[in-house]
This record gives sequence, structure tokens and C-alpha cells, in this order.
Amino acid sequence: MVGWARRGLITPTRGATGAFCFSFQDVAVLRRIRALLDADVPLRRVHEALEAVRGTLPVGRPLSAIEVSALGHRVLVRDESSVWEPNSGQLELDFERMPEATGNDPKPLELVRIGPPSADGALGVPVDDATRSADSWYDEALDLEAEQPERAIPAYERAIELDPQHAEAHLNLGRILHEHGRLAQAEVHYRRALAAAPDNARAVYNLGVALEDRNRPSEAKAAYERAVALDPDLAAAHFNLSRLLEREGSDADALGHLAEYKRLVDRRPHTE
Repeated sequence: MVGWARRGLITPTRGATGAFCFSFQDVAVLRRIRALLDADVPLRRVHEALEAVRGTLPVGRPLSAIEVSALGHRVLVRDESSVWEPNSGQLELDFERMPEATGNDPKPLELVRIGPPSADGALGVPVDDATRSADSWYDEALDLEAEQPERAIPAYERAIELDPQHAEAHLNLGRILHEHGRLAQAEVHYRRALAAAPDNARAVYNLGVALEDRNRPSEAKAAYERAVALDPDLAAAHFNLSRLLEREGSDADALGHLAEYKRLVDRRPHTE
């Protein structure tokens, strides 16, 4: 559960004894995680799906308000108007809500890719590897992450080879390497993402987590401080920064960031 909290997917507070105290929303999210794991969805895919969903939520809407379910080894999210797969960024037609088709209607495709076609041509048309762009490799890596995460690594590497300043490719590659325990390599790619996009608060935050995982708390603290400067609403960074400040004895500063963390969490409506 500490890993889920560190990445901001749940937002527990600390009680008087130092133990985690979970809100109703935290408990709801943990129940969804358990249900997905019980349905044999791989842990990595659950983590990626929930992070992707969190990134799409408007300010003030908690992760606990989202309806998620398992279909095989896939995670599906249902909102007011659609069903989609966060791991791949694909929209699945919601047949339960569609009007009944007539005999003359064309058969709908099950999945539709969200986003513009590849710059190399129409979606789904094979392209010679020698002529492919960095964005084409990046798009392929995103698709591979859904089913074959290890194969996404060389696709991201190819995108970076063609465009060394591709910040999103560095960030995603760093995340995959981080989750596989390859912390030194992850740190390199987080830093290269920041060299290309210095104001990317998520890259700074991920770098802080990697540095903390590498037992470099002073550098992690500096990264979290930069993350909250870039994005004051990044609650997880305030929480992690508060922990590190408390550990070094800076109680007043720690309490300030903990208070800001709680303020941000309390802004979320209690929908459950």
C-alpha cells in the first residue's frame, strides 16, 4: 500500500502513532485494486491503468468515483458516455448503451484508437522501419505497453534514437525501467525528459521517487520541492516532501506541506 500512496493513487494521512489512516475514498480505490488483482489482471497493468485514469480526471474528481472492471487481463473504465481501456488509450463501444442495430447497419468495430493517425500514414498501414519517425515508434510503444510491456522498451529506445529530445518517450521509458527495478537507467531517462521539458512536474516527481528508492533522500527532497513549485496541486509530491522533511527534523516545514496535502485532498468531493 505504501507504493500506491507514494504514487498518489491513494492519499492516506498519518495518525498520532504514525500509522496510515485511510479515507473512505482510499478504501474504495483499494477495493477496486483488489478486485482487479483477484480477476488475474497483472499488478503492473493495474498500476498503469489507474495512473492513466488519474491523469484524465478533472480537478476535484477522486479516483474512487471511477467505475473500473476487468475483461480478461484488460482493465476497462466506464464513464458517463463511453467505455475505454486506459492502458492502450482505446475506446470500446458500449454495446449496452447503443441503440439496437438494424439489419442494414454496418457492423461496428470493437475498438477505436483515440488520437490522430500516425504521421507516417493511415492507422494500421504497415510502414517500413527505415522510414518511420520517432512519433511512429512512440505510438507503437504505447500500444505494446498494453500487452507486451517488455517489447515497449526497444520501441521507446528507437523513438529516442530518432529524436533525443522526445520528452514523453524518455518519461515513459523511465517509468517502465523504474517499475522493473532498473533505477539507475530510470533516473537517466527522467533527467533527459527534464532536459527536453524542464517544466514537466510529473517527470520531476518521478525523478524524486526514483532518487528516494535509490536512498538519496536529500536529492529526492529537492526534486519534490521543484515538483510542487511547478505544480502546487500535485498532492503526492507534498505528501512525500512532508515525510522527508519530518525525517530530517524540519517539523514546521513538514507540517506545512502536510497541511497543503490535506487541503488538496479535502478539495475532492465525497462522492461515495
